[in-house]
Amino acid sequence: MAKLNFGGVEENVVTREEFPLEKAREVLKDETIAIIGYGVQGPGQSLNLRDNGFNVIVGQRQNSKTWDKAVADGWVPGETLFPIEEAAEKATIIQYLLSDAAQIAVWPKLKPHLTSGKALYFSHGFGITYHERTGIVPPADVDVILVAPKGSGTSLRRLFLEGRGLNSSYAIYQDATGRAKERVVALGIGVGSGYLFETTFQKEVYSDLTGERGTLMGAIQGIFEAQYTVLRENGHSPSEAFNETVEELTQSLMPLVAENGMDWMYANCSTTAQRGALDWKNKFRDAVKPVFKDLYSSVAAGEEAQRSIDTNSQPDYREKLDAELKELHDSEMWQAGRTVRGLRPESEGVEID
Repeated sequence: MAKLNFGGVEENVVTREEFPLEKAREVLKDETIAIIGYGVQGPGQSLNLRDNGFNVIVGQRQNSKTWDKAVADGWVPGETLFPIEEAAEKATIIQYLLSDAAQIAVWPKLKPHLTSGKALYFSHGFGITYHERTGIVPPADVDVILVAPKGSGTSLRRLFLEGRGLNSSYAIYQDATGRAKERVVALGIGVGSGYLFETTFQKEVYSDLTGERGTLMGAIQGIFEAQYTVLRENGHSPSEAFNETVEELTQSLMPLVAENGMDWMYANCSTTAQRGALDWKNKFRDAVKPVFKDLYSSVAAGEEAQRSIDTNSQPDYREKLDAELKELHDSEMWQAGRTVRGLRPESEGVEID
């Protein structure tokens, strides 16, 4: 295990150089890995494992769109694709990749198949961390492990096909066999991680829920909306407002930040941009930090988890969600975005919705 030093703070990490794919295959050579769920993370993780030479099967609800998607991806009913309970029965490692709400619903059917010595794998710490709310309490004689890729399943698969990797966290909640560490690291390498950094189930879900509601999605969309609206209210066209709010950020600046860091960006822009960014960053930081403190407190108290459980379990949740998503889709800003994307040089033409 390697150690990385972040300004005096050391972290334990595992790289593909010290734990190569060949070693991962050796560790898991006698295991059958069942991917339960073929929604967000299931396709990317299962296909990467399959392409990397592991023994993988998929468990999914029959007569569903995701079952059909699995068939289209090459999983064969009765050979590598099974109903959920049958796949769980056959597996020695069960990767529980259903949505948080679906994990709660399916748990009573899955738990009987967690026989002694098996491993229960998560990519999100939600079900275990909030077990008093979810009812997900594994038997004491199975390993309970986590690999959480830091991105979508689509990104995991895309980077794998490009010969790259998506960084992941890993955690061990329960080591019943004495093999939990080698199992979780091997699986992390197998699903296509760039490197693995150590965490806990609780820290994973706290950081994940904060990030999703914060800079990854919630906060950034809120900032986009605020700036776009102010520009439009002051007479700027939709094209100008969108380009200055989103297009320049995502197409020009963020790829450079990803390669070199924001410190590099500050050092390599105009002096006017430097001065303005340095003057205003602290104002934005001070304005939003109290919101992030409230958000983290809500996550730690389980309030965000409970809201997710309560809303996702309502019979009309999907209809209400679709209405909210449609409002976002139909907003002027993202309508402008579709037009702007259609005008990029590599595009065939303007997208028509």
